[in-house]
Amino acid sequence: MLSSQTNYDFFSSPSPLSSPSSSSVRVTVRPRISPSSHHGSSTTTTPLNSSPLTRPASSPPFSSPLPRKVSKKRKLVHDDDDYMGDDTDSFSAPAPEPKRARAVIKKKPRKRKSTTSSTRVSSRSSSRQNVLAPSPEPIYRSDRSRSTSLFSVHDLDTQTTVFKRRWRTEEGGDPGDDFLSSEVIVRRLMKSYKAYFKNLNDPTDTSFDPHPENYPVAELEYPNSGAKERFILLAPKDKDHYNPIMDLETSLLTIVTYYCTPEQQALFGPLPRISLIDPDDESPPSSPSPSPSPPLSRASSTSSLNYTPSFTDVEPPSTDPETNMAEAPTPSTTQVPLLRALKRAINLQDGPLFLRSLDAINTILRSIKYPTSSSSPYSFPTNPFMDMVDTWSEPGLPKDVLMRIIDENYQRAVGPNVKTLKKYEAFSSTVYGELMPNLSYDIIKLTQLHEDSLFLDLGSGVGNVVVQAALQTGCKAYGVELMPQPARVARDMVKQIQTRARMWGVRIGEMELEEGDMLKSRRVDELMAKADVVLVDNKVFEESLNEALKPKFLDLKEGAIVISLAPFVSSLHGRVTERNVDDICGIFEATECQYHSGSVSWGNNGGSYYVHRVDREGYSRIKERFEQRQSMTRTRTRRNQR
Repeated sequence: MLSSQTNYDFFSSPSPLSSPSSSSVRVTVRPRISPSSHHGSSTTTTPLNSSPLTRPASSPPFSSPLPRKVSKKRKLVHDDDDYMGDDTDSFSAPAPEPKRARAVIKKKPRKRKSTTSSTRVSSRSSSRQNVLAPSPEPIYRSDRSRSTSLFSVHDLDTQTTVFKRRWRTEEGGDPGDDFLSSEVIVRRLMKSYKAYFKNLNDPTDTSFDPHPENYPVAELEYPNSGAKERFILLAPKDKDHYNPIMDLETSLLTIVTYYCTPEQQALFGPLPRISLIDPDDESPPSSPSPSPSPPLSRASSTSSLNYTPSFTDVEPPSTDPETNMAEAPTPSTTQVPLLRALKRAINLQDGPLFLRSLDAINTILRSIKYPTSSSSPYSFPTNPFMDMVDTWSEPGLPKDVLMRIIDENYQRAVGPNVKTLKKYEAFSSTVYGELMPNLSYDIIKLTQLHEDSLFLDLGSGVGNVVVQAALQTGCKAYGVELMPQPARVARDMVKQIQTRARMWGVRIGEMELEEGDMLKSRRVDELMAKADVVLVDNKVFEESLNEALKPKFLDLKEGAIVISLAPFVSSLHGRVTERNVDDICGIFEATECQYHSGSVSWGNNGGSYYVHRVDREGYSRIKERFEQRQSMTRTRTRRNQR
């Protein structure tokens, strides 16, 4: 839950208030975790001393053949009829026009002047120019820096490490009264939605039409105990707006795929490969998502049926929530599989069939979540869905589950505020832009954030990367944002992600937000020395702002990483010259990575982001080499002047 006061316990001791010139609002979110949930956690922050970044070997330099020079002294013998010559010189060309003979002018020999003091200085300077070596080759940070620095982050997938972590939360899943559900969002925007389902057997039935109070609604059971959400069964008038029917469908498929055992999955029928909806069937418009939706199911695709089912084909199980899971009935061969029936209901826009199918699915989900207790008074039944979360300690949180939680939270907390977020000053450092979840996922994975790491986002916007870093790795995450509207939305994002993560039974790291100027924030100065990864979305930052940020990086510890959308270094290849040898950002070893199209909100094309790793030892060595070379050059110069 959000606290109205700032709490610095998980970072450091409280600091004095900021200067009057910059007002700031800080929000600290700490998960309510029982003492038993601190499994395998550490109280110390582990720095990233080892760099995960490697570059591919450089390819041999490309050399093009030089054009063959033709000697000007070559004599060409031309005749009106033919030309005779050797094989190397035979070619057809027009005969050149005869040149006029030049008069030979004999030059008088120059008299040798006597050497005077003035000419002696001139000749000495000219001799120095002949003696001095040409400009030396530039110094590079390392041999690896000479190779190309442009590569895809996917090349590093085999080199990243999955840190063992207990993902299961010990908190209950009841969302509470402040929960921003799908029903709340659609009810606020009821005028922008239209009816989608209908009663095929009763054309006069208006129960599936939009209404301020009596709207069609359905409920979905989530994995954690007490967790459920209501969805209004309407379709958006604009196909690019949030679609609650598709949202419910995708969340259900994620639950069945990743929280159920194969035996439990059989109760719902075969799992579709990608979506419950066939691309050839009529279906509601898809809802916008911050990132492309990946395939969810690991099972085989369903087989087609030879008849169209009606809602009477689906018989809800007779099992109630208090019945043991072993007693849950298996769908008979005469019944339509539940997921297939739900899919057909959406495609046919059959409202009664959809409600009947979803009710049968929820009945099975409740029977799994709430098994009956054994006869022993000392044993307590556990939620099998939560036991499945315990198995993620080794492989890590499944990406599909992570993206589903992120998408759900984004659609409810950020989606309704998109219009207000676009109100910014054009061509300024306050232009609003987001990194999409897929790009954030790659960056977080590349930097090897883990539970004991500290992540800073300077210019965090709506806080989407802050919440994803805390959810994806369990790290401590901090974000600072100057603009009031994105900062307000970010507070909703952090508050709602806490609730939604509990509904899915997943633990999330601690988060802190601040509204204020990153250059004037004392909190930024305090945390910079402890940070493992710093993100700066400086794609449109003014040059003055980028220059003002550089001195803050001097406080970073060895091995810390700075991710930016524009480079802070003057040379990506580690090249050191007289111009940049004393640059503040000389402590960085920079690498350029590519991202694909659709990874950022400000354009559809791909681009690059830059990974700066603090390497003071390497910078010290290269500066020493540079100073030694300069010293040798000065010594050679003094010798030649004698």
